[in-house]
Amino acid sequence: MRALVTGASGFVGRHLVAHLRACGDTVVAVDHSGHDGALAVDVTDVDALTGAVHDTAPDAVYHLAARSHVGESWVDGDALTRVNVGGTQAVVDACAGARVGRVLVVGSAEQYGPVPADQGAVDETVPMQPLSPYGVSKLAAEQVALDAWHARAVPVLCVRAFNHTGPGQSRAFFVPGFAGRIARAEADPAGDDDIAVGNLDSVRDFTDVRDVVRAYRLLVEHGTPGEAYNVCSGDGVRIGDLAERLLTRARRPLRLRTDSDLVRPVEVPVFVGDPAKLVAATRWTRTVALDTTLDDVLAEARTRVTGGTP
Repeated sequence: MRALVTGASGFVGRHLVAHLRACGDTVVAVDHSGHDGALAVDVTDVDALTGAVHDTAPDAVYHLAARSHVGESWVDGDALTRVNVGGTQAVVDACAGARVGRVLVVGSAEQYGPVPADQGAVDETVPMQPLSPYGVSKLAAEQVALDAWHARAVPVLCVRAFNHTGPGQSRAFFVPGFAGRIARAEADPAGDDDIAVGNLDSVRDFTDVRDVVRAYRLLVEHGTPGEAYNVCSGDGVRIGDLAERLLTRARRPLRLRTDSDLVRPVEVPVFVGDPAKLVAATRWTRTVALDTTLDDVLAEARTRVTGGTP
């Protein structure tokens, strides 16, 4: 299969490109920065993007390029809409013109917004009422994609990805950020024993990024165009418990300290997804245990701090 990946130099993009190549696919990586040998194409540059898709003639396009930090979305303003919604429009338009066989548009579980306390696991039928500007933008992007399917039969599949983490993720996100604070504390035995955290009581559904990208390729192979799929584990973990699991791996005694600056302005208390539709379509299962993910992220954080020694 010949694949084109937007946002290829990002956290998930790098893992996806590696996975596709390991599966034997020919991959054309596209990213606005041109890092890691990717084509330097901004998804908001309609002419450049259209040319890249036309010249590549891919069998499948994976659209990952986006502004993706929920907290920062409150101040992103017009850039958020321009990239997340306008960029998705440009991608599906380019794919329509090039008659691409499958187009995977990556959305977010943030599209759902708050859910009732008695909801249980969130499936794809739950009404979407996003709270964050990021969630609003991803819901609009999904609608752009599905409109292209209904109006022009562009073979689009949409995913709503729940929390995912793993090696290579920005320290702006909880797991690598917390692991980085542990690694810095370990490197300074005379320093502060407190590790700053935000809201410890929220419950989230975490999946390793390496399992997430497996789901993306499986959906391109086996998913149904015009459908949206949750990509999630189905298991909830309390953020405080996740933090404690990381602390047990620390090389000296450390303790948690709540920092109000790390608390989001709006927080959904419990948010766990239902992967049944994904599993039914692809037989996907998790292969990377959460403890393995934590070990790998903490090892990477230590390497950053020590300059090469895990």
